[in-house]
Amino acid sequence: MPLDAPFPRRRHRAARPLAALVAIACLALGLSACSASGSEAKPEGATRTVVDVEGTEVEVPVHPERVVALSEPTLDGALALGVTPVGTISGRGQRGVPNYLADLAGDIPILGGVAQPNFDVIANAEPDLILVDGTSINNNPEAMTILRRIAPTFYAGYAGGDWRATFTKTADALNLSDRATEVIADYDAAVVDARKKLTAYTDDTFSIVRWQGGSASLILNELPAGIALTDLGLHRPPNQDRRGRGHSEPVSLENLADIDADHLFFGTLGGSSNGNPDAGGSSDVSGAEQALRQAEKVPGFTALGAYRAERILPVDGSLWTSTGGPILMQRLVADVLRILS
Repeated sequence: MPLDAPFPRRRHRAARPLAALVAIACLALGLSACSASGSEAKPEGATRTVVDVEGTEVEVPVHPERVVALSEPTLDGALALGVTPVGTISGRGQRGVPNYLADLAGDIPILGGVAQPNFDVIANAEPDLILVDGTSINNNPEAMTILRRIAPTFYAGYAGGDWRATFTKTADALNLSDRATEVIADYDAAVVDARKKLTAYTDDTFSIVRWQGGSASLILNELPAGIALTDLGLHRPPNQDRRGRGHSEPVSLENLADIDADHLFFGTLGGSSNGNPDAGGSSDVSGAEQALRQAEKVPGFTALGAYRAERILPVDGSLWTSTGGPILMQRLVADVLRILS
């Protein structure tokens, strides 16, 4: 589902308790590991035990070779560590991998959508490690139980959680913690260098907006783009200088002025949604420009100070209004420099 909507809690079906759901899925997949009640897939060869973000001990291969990443942050994190997964999920509202990772991950097979894993194709990928987090599998013990029948499954982080923490957990599962330290240090160095080039903007304010379905949502301080602006020393308007609920916050058309600032980064995921990725539109800059033309028809939008000052800045929505890891963060910093140069 798109980041602008709360992650749903799955309702328990009285007619199909968890055990029945797991049994049905396992029969459909032909998973031998499901034959014993409560059994989980065990890795072959040398193993090590790691602790995921929920405190669960997971036995994983010492050197995983067939990794499946079922979220944008874990896909981003794996790629940043030099690991190319054998399968992943489509980006939010997109048919393929997240647009900002297309150059690195465009050939990775798609095994479902965000919060909609296809258990059959995941099993067929024969993973030896599955990486998930709260942006993909959230409050869904049924899905986690089935995934753990397929392969060791590691829960790396929460929706709206700090990207560094999720990345560090991902690296631990992959036995690449030393490399993760280097990747984070590279990001910190890029931020220090970028801040020196942005001193002309320290008194300005910046808004980050996702435009979808004829209305706006705000990206607040806890999401990657908000974190990047904070790291760069760029300020938010007072009403946006806060944390949200781990996803973008809808703004009613009556309160459209709440999205205003000296500069407004403007992105979209096109006309699509996670449930309907074929609805059309694009998440890239051209998609943002098209969405901007639609926004101009909404009463009050052209009265915004940022619009009148010609400081609406179209951006790649998959980069600016979604979620990810260190690659996303590095590219956000580079994009800010490119746009404000």
